[in-house]
Amino acid sequence: MVTEYGQGYAHRSERHHRLPPALRAPVEARSWREFGYVLLGLPVAIALFAWTVATVALGAGLLVTFLGIPVLAAALAGCRGFGVLERARARGLLGLEVADPEPLRMPKPGAAAWMGAMLKSGASWRHALYALVQFPWAVFSFSVAVSFWTCGWALLSYPLWFWVFPAYAGTGGIQLYGDAHHSVYLDNPFEIAVTALIGLLFTLATPWLVRALTTVDGLLVRGLLGPSPLSARVVELESDRGAVVDTAAADLRRIERDLHDGAQARLVGLAMDLGLAKEKLREDPDTAAAMVEEAHGEVKLALQELRDLARGIHPAVLTDRGLDAALSAVASRCAVPVRVEVDLPARPAPAIEGIAYFTVSELLQNIGKHSRARSASVDVWHSGDRLFIQVTDDGVGGADVSRGSGLAGLAARLDAVDGVLVVDSPAGGPTRVIAELPWRG
Repeated sequence: MVTEYGQGYAHRSERHHRLPPALRAPVEARSWREFGYVLLGLPVAIALFAWTVATVALGAGLLVTFLGIPVLAAALAGCRGFGVLERARARGLLGLEVADPEPLRMPKPGAAAWMGAMLKSGASWRHALYALVQFPWAVFSFSVAVSFWTCGWALLSYPLWFWVFPAYAGTGGIQLYGDAHHSVYLDNPFEIAVTALIGLLFTLATPWLVRALTTVDGLLVRGLLGPSPLSARVVELESDRGAVVDTAAADLRRIERDLHDGAQARLVGLAMDLGLAKEKLREDPDTAAAMVEEAHGEVKLALQELRDLARGIHPAVLTDRGLDAALSAVASRCAVPVRVEVDLPARPAPAIEGIAYFTVSELLQNIGKHSRARSASVDVWHSGDRLFIQVTDDGVGGADVSRGSGLAGLAARLDAVDGVLVVDSPAGGPTRVIAELPWRG
């Protein structure tokens, strides 16, 4: 019984959602929120327009005295305050997320520095421009939305209240036409039905008209009250610079740790062994020779570790022979067979070449450690002004950048140079990772 009830409820919900959007729109919560946004827009626009015009005109008129500067700064500060209200109203009623504009940049604290920063801020003047532009638009959208909304619902419900005219107004219904000789009233059943049908058409069309009006409002809010494209780019570059600094610091810590735990420790032990061999050289030459032989083996191991460390910093084969040879060398050391194909018209810039190398190297390490793959492939090509890298394997899949693994660090490193990392790794495989880097020859 519970199952049948659940199925019936699911079917009813399905039918509800299958109702065409054109028929759902007049009663949807979104439509009423958008209509509420238009209704609130007029009083807010009047207050903002009055504040901006009055204070800016007063400040401009007082510029012949010292009082004009603080009045203008206060006017712009008030506009920014209204901007906070408008962004909150757009967020609450339209679901429009608009970031705060760039903050004031004051070289030093104090009232004079604040006024100078306010007057120099492009965001402040964009808020004032919003006040001037939004007022006539708010009047227009309010008039259109209220007219269509009230007319539609009034005509649609006309069959419910047409009796008011004969009962209290002494007429048969709404007067459609009238002059000194004759009048036309909507009073018979056919005319009442046609009136309701016209009202239905108005009611169905009004939400889409209001949505178009609020779309323009959204463009105004996003374009004039949000951060400018230049400031957003500056913030992005600052974030990327922080990622580059963090990555460089992590690489330095890794190199320091590898040196301390590997080659440095081995060289310390080698020095001690050679010291003991020196002491035994006269007393027991055979033992000293054996100790020197062991030290020679330790030297070879230390040199190999230093070569591996240097390869991790920047391999010599990458500098000498380019990306094709370097990636082939990385693939030869991978735990699974890897096919490498590099199709580049020329060598990219050293920085881009190095990032491409380390991207492939880390992805192949992940394949060898986690994928349980039988084969993999690496494809590198150039298209337009971008360098593309594709690494695929037939392993178990399940790789996810959002888990904060090495892929997340790799994505941050690529993002720092305007690169992109896309991971397609469904459970069960296969896995395909595409890295995109800017091409700089």
